[in-house]
Amino acid sequence: MKVFKHFNVLFMAQAAMIAAIYVVVTLLVAPFAYGEVQIRLSEALTILPVFTPAAIPGVFLGCLISNILGGCILPDIILGSLATLIGAVFTWKLRNKSKYLAPLPPIIANALIVPFVLKYGYMVPLPIPFMMLTVGIGEIISCGVLGLVLHTALSRYKGLLFKKTA
Repeated sequence: MKVFKHFNVLFMAQAAMIAAIYVVVTLLVAPFAYGEVQIRLSEALTILPVFTPAAIPGVFLGCLISNILGGCILPDIILGSLATLIGAVFTWKLRNKSKYLAPLPPIIANALIVPFVLKYGYMVPLPIPFMMLTVGIGEIISCGVLGLVLHTALSRYKGLLFKKTA
């Protein structure tokens, strides 16, 4: 029973730290993190489920809080956060595959979901396929490029940073 308590505390601490980092990074670069052309640098953290399942609620809650604090409308708060959650879950499912596959789920989820929120929630007059492209490019920069840089940097320290409980 003691092991489970340790695991739960470690899990919650990791999730909370990841959420906090996500929020801080998003709000620091707020002008670039929202809108039809967005580069949300904090989305690089969606690579973290490769290292710990605690990153799944961590990035979800970080995105949710960022969307609330960023003044987003309710559909964006819900659907944008769900896109990040979906991306994190599927990144975790790909954790034992190639590191180059890990960034794909958040890129795809956000490129497919966020443009509809922009079009029908914010009434952005741009075509959905164009916004899929712009959101997708932002996600490629954040998740694909920066996420893989983060993966490379953390890989050598994963045993120290993301300890497993047994």
